[in-house]
Amino acid sequence: MAKVTKTNVMRILTQHKISYDIHQYLGSDVHNSVDVATKMGIAPQQMFKTLVTQAKSGAHYVFMVPVEAELDLKKAAQAVGEKSIAMIKEKELLPLTGYVHGGCSPIGMKKQFQTVLDASALNFETITFSAGKRGFSVQVAPQDLEQAIPLIITEVSH
Repeated sequence: MAKVTKTNVMRILTQHKISYDIHQYLGSDVHNSVDVATKMGIAPQQMFKTLVTQAKSGAHYVFMVPVEAELDLKKAAQAVGEKSIAMIKEKELLPLTGYVHGGCSPIGMKKQFQTVLDASALNFETITFSAGKRGFSVQVAPQDLEQAIPLIITEVSH
């Protein structure tokens, strides 16, 4: 693999002395994150997408769920003690987080939001998620994430 320019996510992981591996896929023959996982040789249940939401209270929350799963909005709201939450609009993602759709990572956002990791992550020694740039992912032990971001681990997908 060619030398990869470090993303902010990789720099932050290094600062926290969190071990990670880099995966990349830059082809155009993918249609969704399950395709990306397959092309990278990662089981879809072990690759996590980063979803940004807004609660009725106005607070923002980040959820990490397997790419093959859906975020259960009711469980998600309960996990963060809110009455209800909804996905933010795609056009709000870049100004809010500093990341584009398809390259959003829970690490290194403009502002750090409470992050909820689906409990299924604990079934694996490592999970993979966006490195903050389309086509680049990092593979990290799920329990190590708590060193880099405020993290709740509970079941939020279906």
